[in-house]
Amino acid sequence: MMREYSLVVSALLLLILLQTSNGNSSVVSLNKQNFDSIINSNQVVFVNFYADWCRFSQMLKPVFADAATAIKKEFPTPNQVVLGELDCDANGEISSRYHISKYPTLKLFRNGRVAKREYRGQRSRDAFQNFIKQQLQDPITALEQLDDVKTKLDEKKRNMIAFFNRKDSADYMTYQRVASSLRDDCAFYAGIGETFRPEMTGGNNILFRPPRTKDQDMLYLGALTNFDLLHTWSYDKCVPLIREITFENGEELTEEGLPFVILFHKPEDSATVATFNQIVSRELIHEKGSVNFLTADGTKFTHPLHHLGKQPKDLPLLAIDSFRHMYLFPDISKLGIPGVLKQFIADLHSGKLHREFHHGPDPTAAPSKPTQGKVESSEEQKKEEASIPPESTFVKLKPSENRYTLLKDEL
Repeated sequence: MMREYSLVVSALLLLILLQTSNGNSSVVSLNKQNFDSIINSNQVVFVNFYADWCRFSQMLKPVFADAATAIKKEFPTPNQVVLGELDCDANGEISSRYHISKYPTLKLFRNGRVAKREYRGQRSRDAFQNFIKQQLQDPITALEQLDDVKTKLDEKKRNMIAFFNRKDSADYMTYQRVASSLRDDCAFYAGIGETFRPEMTGGNNILFRPPRTKDQDMLYLGALTNFDLLHTWSYDKCVPLIREITFENGEELTEEGLPFVILFHKPEDSATVATFNQIVSRELIHEKGSVNFLTADGTKFTHPLHHLGKQPKDLPLLAIDSFRHMYLFPDISKLGIPGVLKQFIADLHSGKLHREFHHGPDPTAAPSKPTQGKVESSEEQKKEEASIPPESTFVKLKPSENRYTLLKDEL
């Protein structure tokens, strides 16, 4: 009798597992054939990057499927929200594209663009449901009257302000999609209707207002219905070329997967920071998306200074952290000289910095004949050893796999 009961229970468990892993599940199975089309055709896509051999991935699967079913019932509108899963072993190219290095990893996509922050909340059905609800909230704050432009905006933030005749226009819908994609980087506002007619002498318009600055508003001059163009323009304004790294945002910045070009400075040293801003803005705008330009309070980030063999008294210093090694900019006094920092970054991309790390300086002239019987002194050996760049320190800020272990009460 007990044996028959065990067989029945086993059969039921197998049936539940099959229903979760086949067409009855609300989770969309993603692969290289459908990934881009699904990501680009839905407002919000929440993706579980998993590996079958990973037991934590297996533990998450039924929780994720349960959440997908609940979310699908709550938000049935087509192309609004999708929960998908991608087998990283079977789709290595996509996994590499998004720098997946641990399983399971949860990433959010808004209107085809991946969010900078991985999902780090509780991994339960209710937590997933609440997270998706937040993502589907309107990212645009409505302006009620003209004075709101002066009183309602947060001057500490980067603000996008738009004025439209009607909310049901194609212009507004495009603006709303961009706002959804960049909601973590800018505050978005909109004034609609006759009240804001003085701001629409030339029709609907969108402008950017920088934070804490006397700079004038910047007017968007492109087509208001061109999502890619408006997104590119807004991204350029909402995500500054040079950002400050802190202990609060360091892990988030490492998740972007781009090498750091980082200026360590004293808090009162505004002159070097200004020089860094000027040279990057003048010569290195094209590097945005290839490296992260950062500034850091060197009196707080003493650990990376120590790895560079430096102390706060040596500030300012500039270094590249490739997440493998740290390379010290040779002469900070040459930071403002045209082409010098540009060449330093070019040497990173070409592999020269890494190559010289392993094999010594690239030859620039025919090597001189060694003096017969000459043996390198221990002092010269010490100098050579001291020139070896240290290992990356900021790579340690990357999310630990332990942070993504599922707690028992979450399952």
